[in-house]
Amino acid sequence: MDVSLTVILILLTCVSSFYGFNQSQFLDRWMFTPYEIHHRGQWDRFVLSGFIHKDYVHLLFNMFTFYFFGRVVEQFLAFKFGSAVGGVLFVLFYLSAIVISDIPTYLKHKENLYYRALGASGGTAAMVFSSIIILPLADICLFGILCLPGFILGVLFLIYSYTKGKTGGDNINHDAHLYGAILGIVFILVLSPSSGLDFIDQILSYRPF
Repeated sequence: MDVSLTVILILLTCVSSFYGFNQSQFLDRWMFTPYEIHHRGQWDRFVLSGFIHKDYVHLLFNMFTFYFFGRVVEQFLAFKFGSAVGGVLFVLFYLSAIVISDIPTYLKHKENLYYRALGASGGTAAMVFSSIIILPLADICLFGILCLPGFILGVLFLIYSYTKGKTGGDNINHDAHLYGAILGIVFILVLSPSSGLDFIDQILSYRPF
């Protein structure tokens, strides 16, 4: 039985996160710490920090989201480019989303000795918004209660992430969510410009009732 790349990435993230829960030294070395990156050249933290999480709830939320939306993007790329090329693109996209989504945070906090972050939120946000471009009318449900078409929830999420990124105060890296989301949109439109036209056609055909 074939195991999807989405599942493999989830398993790798779970193993490293589980290990980090009980190994503070390991967690400290993999943490996204802009000051250490800037002053000690520990650039690998950009990638490593995406494979560790704060706790089980943080891990479950990110991996649950990644599982459902990552599969959509993985299957789309395999259909467009073949399983081999599509698989390579998928993995590179996920890893680059983790890195690129953290660059604004790095630039903002590279002289802040105390700033630390971790988690795959940037990569996960990129997958969510790539899938929204592919299937904009598919419902996304928040906590199984509020269900909205992806393009509507996506707009609300972008506004929320931008606003919270400006105000801060809740120890969540909203900038990573925002820039990961933007990267996800750009990625699909660059690789498959026709997806943009399909997106518009689907939006124009949308009827709420």
